[in-house]
Amino acid sequence: MTEPLKKIVLASNNAGKLAELQAMFAPLNVTLVRQSELGIPEAPEPFRTFVENALTKARHASRESGLPALADDAGLCVEAFGGLPGVDTAYYCTQFGYPKSDANNVKALLEQLQGQANRRAAMVSTLVALRSADDPEPLIAVGRAQGLITEQPVGEGGFGFDPVMFIPAQGKTFAQLPNEVKNSISHRGQSSRAMLALMRERWFHG
Repeated sequence: MTEPLKKIVLASNNAGKLAELQAMFAPLNVTLVRQSELGIPEAPEPFRTFVENALTKARHASRESGLPALADDAGLCVEAFGGLPGVDTAYYCTQFGYPKSDANNVKALLEQLQGQANRRAAMVSTLVALRSADDPEPLIAVGRAQGLITEQPVGEGGFGFDPVMFIPAQGKTFAQLPNEVKNSISHRGQSSRAMLALMRERWFHG
């Protein structure tokens, strides 16, 4: 078995994302370090797909830190909008004149879906991991959580679109679920478990 990696730089400055991922990667006995803690600026995300943006972010963080890197590009894909906002999820509200924030994203989404019968949507998470910036074989894992957009926010937990992402099998929104339940079924939970399996197989051999 190869020597476990002690640190992996997380190509994100999102504290909520770090907490979720750190909990899920605990079995590997590695520490995720946010790139901002290493003085690394965010990378541009010019692409229209989650996987291209995640790969760009991971390469940038690995090159700047000299560490293996993990990047997550995630977003909301609304069926009635042809899969949008997708990669533009974090800035969704700004196209409607609102300042960037989770609350304004939710507000803008509910306004745009007003009167729309089709409320189907999916939260998608694409994780990319690299041993180095020039790793020719990135590990790629995708998770997808299907649900319905509620008419109004429900629940106090989570972040992002969690208060309006209703999961029919649970009868609740992500924001109403305890963290351990959310992590077991969420898009990021799915992609993290798949990434854990890939890392064990390819990086740790055990």
